[in-house]
Amino acid sequence: MAFSEDSTIGDVVSRHPDGRGLLYEHGYDLGDGFIDVLSQNQSLLSAERGGRLRDLPALLARLNRG
Repeated sequence: MAFSEDSTIGDVVSRHPDGRGLLYEHGYDLGDGFIDVLSQNQSLLSAERGGRLRDLPALLARLNRG
């Protein structure tokens, strides 16, 4: 299943082997433990709109690269 702007932060972390690192490179710092349920369920688009994530199209391209 491909990642989209509706994918959640939790989806990225759990389904992509480099998800945590890619999120960090695009400005989203998960911190230690990542236990905040609200953050885990936040969509990538919502994170971008809230200023926590940069360059969503580039992130999606990297996540969906085969």
